[in-house]
Amino acid sequence: MKKLKILSLLFAFAFIFSIAAYAAPKVHTVAAGDTMWKIAVRYEVGLSELAKANPQIKNTALIYPGQKIDIPDAAPLQNLEDEVFKLVNNERAKQGLPALTYNWQAARVARIKSEDMIQNNYFAHESPVYGSPFKMMESFGIKFSAAAENIAYGQRTPQEVMNSWMNSPGHRANILSRNVTQIGVGCAKKANGTLYWTQEFLKPI
Repeated sequence: MKKLKILSLLFAFAFIFSIAAYAAPKVHTVAAGDTMWKIAVRYEVGLSELAKANPQIKNTALIYPGQKIDIPDAAPLQNLEDEVFKLVNNERAKQGLPALTYNWQAARVARIKSEDMIQNNYFAHESPVYGSPFKMMESFGIKFSAAAENIAYGQRTPQEVMNSWMNSPGHRANILSRNVTQIGVGCAKKANGTLYWTQEFLKPI
């Protein structure tokens, strides 16, 4: 099947205020049958991020019951991401469209994309590190028959960024697309407080 790929971007100049989110550190005690992959999936973090947070584990294929595994905070702005996810489905419901389901792996890619735009000082769908959004999703193991991406920066709240996207024909089309069934939302904050937003839409194979 030919893959459907759609891109849309948006920027806004806005007065930014700082939004902080705090999460208590998580520690997982290894149980019989656990693997690093199973732990990563349970806490919805990437295996590479989990390994990086636990340098004391020299061989990630060898863990033992009773070991303590530090779980990195993969989504420090998850409250904002969750609200965007909710608002997307509110907009789809208004149009009689089925709700999108949450895909944590797509959300991980969306967060990394938002962070990548900050770290590498660009605002575009094409990443100097990961290439196109579609190559990026595929490189993180996501398989899809249709996909789309929305990006934005400068909006201070989930409602602001959703208003901006819904007032832009390209972004609105992605949010209301009948060709996708899942979504991941990623938000990252620049040192000066500017928020960067990414939505990854897909229809998995």
